[in-house]
Amino acid sequence: MPSPAQSLSPLAPIGVTAALEAAKDPNFKPKPKIFDEFALRDRVGIVSGGNRGLGLEMALALCEAGARVVYCLDLPVSPSDEWTKTRDYVQNLGNGSRLEYVSVDVRDQKAVWDKGNEIGDKEQRMDFCIAAAGILKSHTDCLTYPAKQFKEVLDVNTNGVLYTAQAAGQQMRRFGNGGSIILIASMSGSITNKDHAWVSYNTSKSAVLQMARSMACELGKENIRVNSLSPGHIYTSMTAAYLDTQPHLLEKWSSLNPMGRIGRPDEMRGVVVWLASDASSFCTGSE
Repeated sequence: MPSPAQSLSPLAPIGVTAALEAAKDPNFKPKPKIFDEFALRDRVGIVSGGNRGLGLEMALALCEAGARVVYCLDLPVSPSDEWTKTRDYVQNLGNGSRLEYVSVDVRDQKAVWDKGNEIGDKEQRMDFCIAAAGILKSHTDCLTYPAKQFKEVLDVNTNGVLYTAQAAGQQMRRFGNGGSIILIASMSGSITNKDHAWVSYNTSKSAVLQMARSMACELGKENIRVNSLSPGHIYTSMTAAYLDTQPHLLEKWSSLNPMGRIGRPDEMRGVVVWLASDASSFCTGSE
């Protein structure tokens, strides 16, 4: 006798099981469900660092996937022109999705928790979180790296990621529907960027990798999944500070990639929708 199923897809019957049901029941109407697995209809979530760059790109993708609302958390009091135009674009999608802006300092744990609670009170659910806020400082010799500057980087890239994940996870626990937390790390958390003195950045991103694994093991029983995502070289406002002033870096970074180029921000869209959705329902603790 096969073991009883420990879980059931909300779209069941699905896959081969649906095909077998159809074979037994002449009234069974086959329906493709693969896109339903990726759909985020009526889901609510937050994206830190969502004012521009990769954060905003990912927030837009989640809206396109049908999310009820994506709250973009970032430091500026007012959103950027890029964000405002993206919000208007979302309004014109016609799928009822909303993009909202929240000004908060991710280094302030209580403030981030409070914002998460306010969103929970308003929306009465929390389904996904992308902790993407991050900073990168200029090249600094590791042997004379100032403590103040080192702390500044870790306060945002490591502590801020934790506080954002906590804020979302508390609401996921509150409403009992599970959820998906995605921590944005970097390839620099696993390798060292040749010829770049970024000891603080690399250290902060390596910490995020272990943070995701640790949180995943703690929260799995509550159906709260935690995974990390490590982008490679991608042209963003952060990397532009180097590429625009040192054009030779584009050729160098491209040559280090098997595809012979750096990535585009839009190439993050598919993977974050997969991780945020039920399509990745058995994926947790993964990098």
